[in-house]
Amino acid sequence: MINILENLPKNTEVEHFQDIIKSDAIRIERIVSYGQSSPEEGWYDQSEHEWVLVLSGYGVVEFDCGEICQLKSGDCLLIKAGRKHRVIETSSDEATVWLAIFYRE
Repeated sequence: MINILENLPKNTEVEHFQDIIKSDAIRIERIVSYGQSSPEEGWYDQSEHEWVLVLSGYGVVEFDCGEICQLKSGDCLLIKAGRKHRVIETSSDEATVWLAIFYRE
């Protein structure tokens, strides 16, 4: 058994990605951010759908159409495959812990 909110990485200089479950059909990942955001010139353009849940902290996701979603603890978002997006802000005074589920139809 694990607690997804315990044993958070101590290094706050980088964002941390940890696979919890990984198979050909699905990938479940814990992401821990400490104020990080996507590179200014970079957009995620994934071939998988991504369902993301913020467990602590907050994150702000921007889509290439200009839509912005602010997610706080308990908020979730479905990002369809091929929808370009990036993270423009995460909490800098506490860890933002994301649970991300990647899957294909």
